[in-house]
Amino acid sequence: MKITYDSAYDLLYIRMGKAKKVLSKEVSDDITIDVDAHGKLIGIEVLSASRHLDLKSLLPVEMDKNATPGGSD
Repeated sequence: MKITYDSAYDLLYIRMGKAKKVLSKEVSDDITIDVDAHGKLIGIEVLSASRHLDLKSLLPVEMDKNATPGGSD
């Protein structure tokens, strides 16, 4: 699992796995989940993360301004 936070956009992404293609499903206005072709959870994107989460409790959070939510590394 990898947690990435982009402070410029207040965006948090929790990556649980990798997939060549993902399907994004909006759970709420600020939360989107990514699943693979088999429905396996790949990641969770949280917009306005500092409003929804206590970011300090997730430390250490990797700061990566070039991260692509849902993309493959």
